Amino acid sequence: MRRTAVLPRPARGPAVPALALVTALVLAGCTGSDDGDSGGSADSGGSDDPAVAGAVTAAPDAARTLVPDADPVAAAVSTSRALYESSDVAVVAGGGDVDAELLGAVAAVGLGVPLLLGSGDPADVLGAELDRLGVQTVLAVGDAAADLVPGGSDDVDVVAVPADAEALAEATGLDLAEPTTVPDAERAAAVAGLAPDALPVLTAEAPPAPASPTETAAEGSETGASETGSEASETESEASEPAEATGELPEVQRPEPLEDVVVLASGDAQSLAGIATARAAGAEVLLTGGVVDPRGSAEVVERLAAEPTVVVLGADLAGAPGIDWKLDTVATGTQLPGGGQLLFPEHTLIALYGIPGSGALGLLGEQDLPGAIARAQQYADEYRPLVDNTVVPTFEIIATVASASAGPDGNYSAEQDVETLRPWVEAAGEAGLYVVLDLQPGRTDFLTPAKQYEPLLTLPYVGLALDPEWRLKPGEVHLRQIGQVDIDEVNQVVTWLADLVRENDLPQKLLVLHQFQVRMIVDRERLDTSRDELAILVHVDGQGSQPAKQTTWEVLHRGAPEPLYWGWKNFIDEDEPMISPQETIETVQPTPELVTYQ
Repeated sequence: MRRTAVLPRPARGPAVPALALVTALVLAGCTGSDDGDSGGSADSGGSDDPAVAGAVTAAPDAARTLVPDADPVAAAVSTSRALYESSDVAVVAGGGDVDAELLGAVAAVGLGVPLLLGSGDPADVLGAELDRLGVQTVLAVGDAAADLVPGGSDDVDVVAVPADAEALAEATGLDLAEPTTVPDAERAAAVAGLAPDALPVLTAEAPPAPASPTETAAEGSETGASETGSEASETESEASEPAEATGELPEVQRPEPLEDVVVLASGDAQSLAGIATARAAGAEVLLTGGVVDPRGSAEVVERLAAEPTVVVLGADLAGAPGIDWKLDTVATGTQLPGGGQLLFPEHTLIALYGIPGSGALGLLGEQDLPGAIARAQQYADEYRPLVDNTVVPTFEIIATVASASAGPDGNYSAEQDVETLRPWVEAAGEAGLYVVLDLQPGRTDFLTPAKQYEPLLTLPYVGLALDPEWRLKPGEVHLRQIGQVDIDEVNQVVTWLADLVRENDLPQKLLVLHQFQVRMIVDRERLDTSRDELAILVHVDGQGSQPAKQTTWEVLHRGAPEPLYWGWKNFIDEDEPMISPQETIETVQPTPELVTYQ
């Protein structure tokens, strides 16, 4: 487990109180020490010229710092505390004033100083952070921002700037590029892309204009029209007056950038000010695209494998359950076939089913190993134009095969040796395939053979499938009865497999439950779907006519626990008829995450 610090919600009050120990994971504070030994802060900014304002950045002492604040004002303060020791200048924008926040972000990144948000409460956390930073001048962006700066300190000058690009450029001396209109969903990404030498004027997307009251205008009296026209003229006259800044901003010397600090955020707009402060400090910002699990981004996995100092920003991401072990997994750099460490919805798996060396049980064994890999890739290629996500060719290998005889162990199942399967499994992984080991356990429980294949299941690209059709009760034999399994037995496998993933810092692992009758999984509604280490998928593998298969598909979806993913099987010889890849994607709804061919 890496060293992790959690920044608690900033205390409200005029001064900075001692930080509370809010979690057992807190091992160190996030600001630098007084002797300058925190992440190179002694050389990270500031100015010896009293006429020039400066700032001092500092990488957090802990390898990871969590900023789980839900309140944007508090999140902005916490990010500032994590990355800055001091700053003579700070930018303040009114929380909720989108244009002011966007222009404030541009100013903060351009100047290299924190962006904070005003809340309107003079005793709020903003004043405490201004005091901690030693701020002497506040650049207040937006019509109401100056009023949001806490009073009570004669040493703090306020330079008020309207949310206007020309006024901001005049007050700061920054060279601003052409305006860029930013849709609501892209604000965080736009701010994350800011750099001191690339400062576009970011403006919010304007809301739709209200419908013109044509009839009302036509029915207005001459007197009323004249008065309205006069008022409009005065308004236009006022609007045409150039916006100006009040006060004078000192020259600001940028601090040294925090080049090996990575700030993770989901891209939620609540974290915009914190993202701006991170970019102002020179930290790299990576967005997870709205996904609140860092394992879902191939870019994040690759970057964090280099072991930078990490700050996780936002209640949705930093406060997500299991964030520490997920970051441990990300830090390994191991990726699934197709990228990232989450299976779905990023990927669609297209699988060949069967057993190596025999074509009797499916397509996989109809050719040698190189031929099987090529065939799986060919089937996957047919789906690439049909879906938007990444298509991954897959093997589903029958590891334990239902047997007509009891065998030496009396369990009516023939177990393939681990070392016999290893060449197929490892060659598939090297070729970019995912592999699923299928269990047909006979009269034994599912957990027993699952543990037998642990050496293969510790590979990052190998999942597990349970086939209740072949799970016999005492006295039953295959093909006379269709087997079934109680949910408690399934949940035992869920717990064991999820623990295996966690203990080995593995990417998310697939657990497939084969089912074509409701009775095959008893009490399925009690399936444990709480373990994020697994992606659990119900594979509807009935054969026959398409109307019958669609009915089974619909019935098995009823009352299914969540989250669950879904698989569909196409039987080449038994389906009447087998549908094409395009028909599979278009007619099987919701679209399956796994399509298997047998």
